[in-house]
Amino acid sequence: MANRSRKLKPKASKPNQPCTGAMKRVVKKPQKKLKRGSWLSSILAIAIILSSASLIMAFAWISVLFIFNPDEVSWLNKILPAWAQIPLGKHERPQTLKQIQLDLSKKNQIFGETLPLHQDVKTSFLLPVFQQRANCQSDCEELVELRVYERSEELEFKSQSENYYYLTTQLSITGPDESFVISSLLDGTSEPQDISIPLPLTEVQRFEGKTPSSGVWFDLRGKRQQAAGSIGYGYVVYYNPERTNLLQMLSWTSPNGQLPKWQQVTGDSTKELVVDQTVGLEPHLQVYQVKPLKLFLKPIQLEAITLKSSTFKDSGYQNALSIARNGLWTPAFEWLKFINKQRKGVLPEAVQAQMDLIRLHSQLTKIQAQKIWASPSQEVLADLIDGRWEKALHVFEASPHNAQEIATLLKADEKRLWNRTVAALQVNPNRREVQAWFALILAVHRGKEHANSWLKTQPKITKENLAYIQGLLARLNGKGTSQISSTHFSQIVGTVQPITQVTNTEWLQPNSLADLKLTDNQVWYQVEISAFNDGKRWLNFPFENFNPPKTDAAKFFWKTLGITSDPEIQIVVWLPNGEQKITIAAIKAVQLRGKVLRLLAAGPKIPENQNDVLQPKPLALTNAALEWVQPSPITLQELHQQNPQGVKVILSSLWQSLQKSGEVPAGAIPSFEQMQEKLGDWPVQVIDLTNNAQPEIILTISPEAIASLNQPTPKTQRKNTEQGRDRTIIFSDGNKIIYTDFTGNYLQRLSAIAKLSGVQSLALLVENTSNYSLRRWSEKNQRFE
Repeated sequence: MANRSRKLKPKASKPNQPCTGAMKRVVKKPQKKLKRGSWLSSILAIAIILSSASLIMAFAWISVLFIFNPDEVSWLNKILPAWAQIPLGKHERPQTLKQIQLDLSKKNQIFGETLPLHQDVKTSFLLPVFQQRANCQSDCEELVELRVYERSEELEFKSQSENYYYLTTQLSITGPDESFVISSLLDGTSEPQDISIPLPLTEVQRFEGKTPSSGVWFDLRGKRQQAAGSIGYGYVVYYNPERTNLLQMLSWTSPNGQLPKWQQVTGDSTKELVVDQTVGLEPHLQVYQVKPLKLFLKPIQLEAITLKSSTFKDSGYQNALSIARNGLWTPAFEWLKFINKQRKGVLPEAVQAQMDLIRLHSQLTKIQAQKIWASPSQEVLADLIDGRWEKALHVFEASPHNAQEIATLLKADEKRLWNRTVAALQVNPNRREVQAWFALILAVHRGKEHANSWLKTQPKITKENLAYIQGLLARLNGKGTSQISSTHFSQIVGTVQPITQVTNTEWLQPNSLADLKLTDNQVWYQVEISAFNDGKRWLNFPFENFNPPKTDAAKFFWKTLGITSDPEIQIVVWLPNGEQKITIAAIKAVQLRGKVLRLLAAGPKIPENQNDVLQPKPLALTNAALEWVQPSPITLQELHQQNPQGVKVILSSLWQSLQKSGEVPAGAIPSFEQMQEKLGDWPVQVIDLTNNAQPEIILTISPEAIASLNQPTPKTQRKNTEQGRDRTIIFSDGNKIIYTDFTGNYLQRLSAIAKLSGVQSLALLVENTSNYSLRRWSEKNQRFE
């Protein structure tokens, strides 16, 4: 083999040896073959190089996608083994809604109703996550987290029958501290309580309608039960679609349970967020504007309009802010309107916003001051809050009883009226009416001598004004607070009618020897009592098991009914134009026949009702009997924004009630959109009537509103003529009818909603065929009784 190898080995040519022709040919042929092979090799090499470059470029591009957006290469997971799967940019694989809910259930969490972030909830949605509270009796599902999901757009998941979603952002939620929630109830004189117990949030609602900025606003809310009602509280959360993040923008609390709402307050086109913190007759509205921020993750904020002084130099402006800060909204607004007129409507933006805030409060105090109130103290309080000093003095001077009741009001006032008078005197120290109220408040709290001393120190007070105010102070004596009896005030509600003849023996009176006589311009009235408070509880007609003593029965009734402390009763008559006329009568005697309890009263003649069924019956009530409750109305359209599902059920039930009563033709119920178009502007009131911390919906409907629903037939025209008064229907928090005037008894009407002394739940004052009745919610029987 070795020799064979050597034989096959060519001999080396000598360098200097010339080549023959044959040798030349032999050498040339192999050279041609080498050139063709080199060309093919070059082509192959180039192809390999190009292929390698393409692969390198492809791998480079995939690497770039993997670094910056791994989801774009998720299709590779179909061909890669499990150990080589590419981790997705969302840190987890997308899931179907059922898978998301199942995962939450495994963690003992509760998924809420999905809320859309855009028009289509299938594209993206917000998912509230709840958790069961331990040792809980009501509102047991507490909000703990908000999550935002967006639909996957990858081919791997988009081609599936179900939608797959990525979790894009989430926000942990802890409810506000109790100290913050109850802070709105403090009057400024009470010390805030340091209570760090977080209260649960139980609902999530999207703000519907036109809202500022391009994102979506949500209201997270809960309720805390109080003796006088429920306090609403919560957070306002904003979803920023440009940054795909959730931002907690505001913590809010409302002592009257009203929800925040977006409304036009200032002059520009952007709506403001209004939080109602009104307590009783004291209006307090927090108004927040959307302002830009130079932060990447938080480009906007909610900024409150305050009454802090700006750089605007005007003494009148400073005075207006001063009295507004102390609650004199209407005088402050009138002052600012004058300044605005002087400056031809050109005010700095901040000042204009303050003026709009003051105007909003003034609208509320004006409405209150223009109402007809059941008691002088309520009327005076509404007048003083609106800065109607002179009108309030007229009420004080009207009768000794008025002076007594108003003195009690001033004694109980927690510096609200005092602060107003002080602020008003600072801007105008010589106004007689304000001086009078300052002296009255001073006398009630510190004594008459102190008030007289202060009056005499006033440098510009005239002799006439001094004598006038001292005369007012003297009214505090005769029937002032020092003379108030220790027994309870009379709290009586009943139906009244004039009578012409009175037989002494049929009536019980403290002085049995005295004759029942009338003075000039007086007539007799008989009051049939529907309900009264005996100092411990409310009793309603029929009055069973009523056993007065055989001796001195009159004294028993006088004490039981509270007439000893308060022998006057109001007679309320409604005139044909709807105006109320109130007449004061004196209670002279009592009568008990069977189960019917009556009063005999003497007073000026009242306008004749003429038995007109379109007018309410005359009503009799004592000053301390009732406190009228009138929640601010909203429209059905606004209610639909807060509770869309509930309003759909309510409109359907309402239409059925109108059909049953013959107001609209029987047949198919119109679509929700058709009913909403017809009924959307109807006013409703929202208030808790069943004492369960959940509001009921009160819808009061006028005959004109009903007539506008269709072309009335002769039958409905006749009914509308017979029933030309407002009627009411009340829906529970579960959207069921719990009270209605749309029944066969067309003379039943809800007259008012009232708060009774010593009773936690509110009452309905209902006019029946022959009398009035007070109805309260029975938890046991689930109805008004």
